[in-house]
Amino acid sequence: MVVLSQAVLDHFTPIKTYKSTTNVFTGVPTINLSNPDAGAHLVRACGEFGFFKVVNHAVPLELINRLLAQSLKFFHQPQSEKNQAGPPDPFGYGSKRIGPNGDVGWVEYLILSASPDTNAISQRLLSFLQENQPLFRAAVDDYVREVKTLAVEVVELIEKGLGLTMTDQEGRNNEGPTSRLLRNEKSDSCFRVNHYPPCPDHWEVAASGRNLIGFGEHTDPQIISVLQSNNTSGLEICLKNGSWVTIPPDQSSFFIIVGDSLQVLTNGRFKSVKHRVLADHTKSRVSMIFFGGPPLDESITPIPSLMEEGEESHYKEFTWFEYKKSAYKSRLADYRLGLFEKTPAQ
Repeated sequence: MVVLSQAVLDHFTPIKTYKSTTNVFTGVPTINLSNPDAGAHLVRACGEFGFFKVVNHAVPLELINRLLAQSLKFFHQPQSEKNQAGPPDPFGYGSKRIGPNGDVGWVEYLILSASPDTNAISQRLLSFLQENQPLFRAAVDDYVREVKTLAVEVVELIEKGLGLTMTDQEGRNNEGPTSRLLRNEKSDSCFRVNHYPPCPDHWEVAASGRNLIGFGEHTDPQIISVLQSNNTSGLEICLKNGSWVTIPPDQSSFFIIVGDSLQVLTNGRFKSVKHRVLADHTKSRVSMIFFGGPPLDESITPIPSLMEEGEESHYKEFTWFEYKKSAYKSRLADYRLGLFEKTPAQ
């Protein structure tokens, strides 16, 4: 067994390493959005895995590739240039440090608002990108607009599969209780671009049979996350039996992740899935994630029509602001919903 030299260990401290996962998950649910039964398939995937892939979406591949290219151009700038877009408070450029509570990873990232209501908060960042990276800024704007539409479409199909929407005589669906949260102009949604550079000294890390943690295990607190990445592997999810599996990359499709808020809205029928990213030894990975969140003052409680007769909520009532504030104070791997669960006596 080859052991990392102390110099290499010191270089990566305090970034953790994990044993590489060799189990590639070939059973990722793949949902064709044009399938008339897509809603039922989405509900099944949300309940069984909290994770799935969607194909036959309407987001142009050219737009995906354009943003991937512009993202790499941004991250390949000198460090001094990138630092001008930071720090992430809450929007901006960050490197290594993930949140304020000690989590670190082999990653650099850019966080932007995806909500018109909070764009004023990120005006400094938006102005910087417009002045220094106008093509990148334009690609982000176009991409976020398309992916937000996709997020709403997926949630609407889930609502249809759950029987939460009704079709009127003209064939139009009424607005569902979850999709309305994403459509709301005050929805607290954000957009994140992560860049995982190749590991330096990768031969020593690889020889140890371990990988650097790019982004540590966690669940997403929002309703759903819409993930796209280049063709570099690294994403892993945790199955219900506790085993970690590698997700094969697919640059033409989108991966959807159930968030904590959707778990609460369905009273635990859907489960938010733990996931993480391991850094690649030789290739850089770029991932682009839209996080669809509710308005800050929205109460997050189980949808009444999903509750069976006599069923009680498993969760205390809370607002998205309260949950977001609590999550911000936690570590990545913490079980954030634990503070908001009811005990049997409550």
